[in-house]
Amino acid sequence: MRRNAVLFVAVSLLSGFGGSAMALVTGLWIFDLTGSPSLAALAGICVYAPALAGPWLGGLVDRLPRRLVVVAANLTLAVALPTLLAVHGPGQVWLLYVVSTVYGVAYVLIDAGESALLPAALPPAELGDVNGWRSSAQEGAKLVAPLAGAGLYAWQGGPLVALLAAGLPALSAALYAALRLTGTPPPAAPRLLDTPPSATPRLLDTLPPAAPRSRSVRAGIAVLFGSPAIRLPVCLAAVAIGMSGFATAAGYAVVTELLGLPVTFLGVLVSAQGVGSVAGGLVVGRLIARYRPTAVAVAGTVLFGLSCLGRCLPWWPAVVATSVVAGVGLPWALVAATTAVQTHSPDALLGRVAASANTVMFGPIAVATPLGSAAVLLGARPPLLLAAAGCLAAAALTWRTGQRAANIAVGVKRASRLGLI
Repeated sequence: MRRNAVLFVAVSLLSGFGGSAMALVTGLWIFDLTGSPSLAALAGICVYAPALAGPWLGGLVDRLPRRLVVVAANLTLAVALPTLLAVHGPGQVWLLYVVSTVYGVAYVLIDAGESALLPAALPPAELGDVNGWRSSAQEGAKLVAPLAGAGLYAWQGGPLVALLAAGLPALSAALYAALRLTGTPPPAAPRLLDTPPSATPRLLDTLPPAAPRSRSVRAGIAVLFGSPAIRLPVCLAAVAIGMSGFATAAGYAVVTELLGLPVTFLGVLVSAQGVGSVAGGLVVGRLIARYRPTAVAVAGTVLFGLSCLGRCLPWWPAVVATSVVAGVGLPWALVAATTAVQTHSPDALLGRVAASANTVMFGPIAVATPLGSAAVLLGARPPLLLAAAGCLAAAALTWRTGQRAANIAVGVKRASRLGLI
């Protein structure tokens, strides 16, 4: 099992490095060819747009051998990236968009397939730790990859970066092939809440599966929204990630207006957030094992909300410190949601549930980012205050819902002991 854990972390490191480098270089490449920042930004939309088809792509993961899907998706990337050698002028910019879209589709398939493979490769008790280590590996790669990609691009141009990036998914495919899978885990029994086993009535563990074993997309969505143990952390992660997109434009205004610093100071804040993400990813597994995913998702969302408040202060050390806090909070919410999906979903539907969860968590970025860009016209602080209010309100509502469900579970357990049910 330790071998599988190392392989998963290595894959996350490779994908984080290659994806981050190509994301930056693609935008720079398009901007150099067209001179248009708007056209450069469209590459990012091409990467995120396939997430909206997550439930359908997740159904594909469930219908095919999952290891085959992730290996094929990585090999497709390895083949697609060298086609960028044909880009020589503005007339070939469309090829950059096509490859960006291929990246987006591959990411959805790989994320869903990997989420479904993890429970078959690791004991349930290790899922939180390994998900945290994977998050730290990806965020650590993002600290280095953009600088390395930009340096290579400035030195030799985009074709060299594309060729080097093509080798990373090929290596990832080999690592996936080397996994030792223990077989198909049994379907997860639905619970009222992700409370510790000692507090969960055995009556609940005997209930039938929450969703039909259907091959339709709706079956995965039914599991996602029908189980509080999955729905609550996933929705909290969606709020935190969506609010991070809503506050993106405010980050520029904070640096230039509130702090009066050059916009390049944003690089310091991004690095500070990356440091927080690495640190948060290293401890989140232990927190999930002790307090369960919903509680950790609440804590992560609260931390991100507080970081938005801290960035309203006109003092750069405070803004740097709160960027570190934001870096801790976001991975906590995301890893908690991912672990909840892996541990509470029936195996037959795990690909669809994971892909649908990714759509719920990352889809709001497409709407929240332009709304935040409009809200920043009111100043740097209003978007940050709204983002903080949204995060704190969602965390408070979830905590109250969780406490109510836990009280119901305890009541059912006591009634069962007394022979009332």
